[in-house]
Amino acid sequence: MARAENKETAGSATRLVADIARKMRARKGLTQEQLGSELGFSAAAVSAMETCAQPASDEMLVELERVLGDGMGIFEQAREYVRLDKYPAQFKDYALLEQRALGLSLYATLVVHGLFQTEEYAQALIGGGYPPLSEERVEELVEVRMVRRALFEREPVALIELILEESVLRRTIGSEEVMRGQMRHLAECARRRNVTLQVLPLDCGLTGEHAGAYGEMNLVETPEHDHLVYLEPQEEALLIKEPAKVSTYTQRYAKIRAQALGPRESLGLIERLAGDQQ
Repeated sequence: MARAENKETAGSATRLVADIARKMRARKGLTQEQLGSELGFSAAAVSAMETCAQPASDEMLVELERVLGDGMGIFEQAREYVRLDKYPAQFKDYALLEQRALGLSLYATLVVHGLFQTEEYAQALIGGGYPPLSEERVEELVEVRMVRRALFEREPVALIELILEESVLRRTIGSEEVMRGQMRHLAECARRRNVTLQVLPLDCGLTGEHAGAYGEMNLVETPEHDHLVYLEPQEEALLIKEPAKVSTYTQRYAKIRAQALGPRESLGLIERLAGDQQ
């Protein structure tokens, strides 16, 4: 259901798409009901899009391009920017960096990193968060989280490393069935040539060292070969650019990697947790 408060908080891309769609619909002499019929959406959904009560979904933008785009690619180009409007405010800058990154080195300690989540896992995780979100907002956030996975197929290829705490794999989110699906998806990701996935075992601290004790991090290499660090503690965003600080995080990440299980051993553990290996 569209929400009236969205009209006040809608982002610039959402507003621009609404304005263009409304004017192009009027130019073609279509009512909202007629346009909805052409798009495969209800008149109410068209009205919600045009008034910014509900941002256009990715699917609607594809259909708007087909019906109203006149070959100009306006709505196709808008898809990336409307997605950004849907992200939480603190995440938008990082989302752009992630989409364009040459390389990502990721360390996750509590839940599976968003880039590697299945739809069912993301639905359970976002829907069970606090403060509670409306069903519509949960669906929006799940949608844009799934779109992030296009990075795995992007050209030029991005090199992606993920280190997961073993506790992440053993923490049930949603249900046992959801977790089995998530484990199988992780295993599929680990088999990609551009992905390295490692697990930091629960007993890594037995040696007296635990380089990951300071928590999660995302290391980013940009197309310009700049190196940045992104942290998100308690939904706050921190983007670190200072070379000396970035160097410290990079060295810490290297130590975490050294303390983790190797890629093949990590894959074996994930497959066992998925029930696909004895």
